Amino acid sequence: MRLYALCKKTWVMSLLVFALAVSLTPVSQAAASLSVSQALENQNNSVQAVKGYVVGQPTGTSTVITSNYPNDYALALADSANETDTDKMVYVQIPSNLRSTFGLQSHSELKGKSLTVTGTLTSYFLHPGIKSVTSISTETGGTDPTPDPTEPTVPAEDYYRTAAGKTGNTLKTELHNIIDHHTELSYSAVWEALKKTDEDPANANNVILLYTGRSQAKSTNGGGVDDWNREHVWAKSHGDFGTAMGPGTDLHHLRPTDVSVNGTRGNLDFDNGGTEHSEALGNYFDSDSWEPRDEVKGDVARMLFYMAVRYEGDVSDEPDLELNNAVNNGTAPYHGKLSVLLQWNAQDPVDDRERRRNDIIYSDYQHNRNPFIDHPEWVNEIWN
Repeated sequence: MRLYALCKKTWVMSLLVFALAVSLTPVSQAAASLSVSQALENQNNSVQAVKGYVVGQPTGTSTVITSNYPNDYALALADSANETDTDKMVYVQIPSNLRSTFGLQSHSELKGKSLTVTGTLTSYFLHPGIKSVTSISTETGGTDPTPDPTEPTVPAEDYYRTAAGKTGNTLKTELHNIIDHHTELSYSAVWEALKKTDEDPANANNVILLYTGRSQAKSTNGGGVDDWNREHVWAKSHGDFGTAMGPGTDLHHLRPTDVSVNGTRGNLDFDNGGTEHSEALGNYFDSDSWEPRDEVKGDVARMLFYMAVRYEGDVSDEPDLELNNAVNNGTAPYHGKLSVLLQWNAQDPVDDRERRRNDIIYSDYQHNRNPFIDHPEWVNEIWN
């Protein structure tokens, strides 16, 4: 009897210990948040809560400003409120519905405050970051609403607010000021960027080639006859900027294309007519022009409109690119044919693939947008 009682007591105690362990473990794990240093070490696309102090707003890979914040789109966290080393910061992309509450332009008093941010640990501004944020809470426990995944990455009324109501050259100048000074990539970095911006939505291992429309393995980039390479839609000889950082590496006009098709297009201006290309059916060319397939005519036009606004020669090492109504522009900083590009913009409206590409370039790489994808109506406000 004594042995039975002893065994029963031991069994009950064991059960209590087990129950206590089970009840405590999940609570401890659920309550845990990563430090900024831990978040920097675990950029693995996992969803985590990260706690840190607001130290400023990132505006570039290694640039964080601490005053005169230009917008409410991002903030930087660190383990110390006085941290100045960007290598010890994690950059947070603030979703649109949280910017009025946690954006630094609206709330500069947040600098130095402790926040807990829950989101995906992944690169932002080509720097360790947190994106797809689902919640932000203050030290006192105040929380934000859950973002609506259907909302656009950048509300047009925020990004383009200074362009509202403007027309003609005044609009062109204001759009230039908005999209100017983007984060520039090296030409080698363009390879990896295109694998994301032009990914085939039906096959994550492939990219879609601009002129052929062919889905091709990302791994086949290079110089071989059936490889894909980096096409400068605004031909790099038109302004003689080559592959220099800036116009030569601007993702808004760089697209993956078949090597031999790219070679045929060369530096031709754009116009209707010619002989159909045997490998890129639906594309036509002659001695002075190239006509892309119908599905991307508007894409091509809007890329050229972007380049003519982004590059105005107001920086010493950047060309002043302009559209004209001619072909055979050679090395002059002009591209044509404007009247045809205006037709193509109307003929082939903006589609979801263009919008997605614009969002990725803005959020992950250059942090500027193509205004004519967001507002195609502005084309006629400037050039008609």
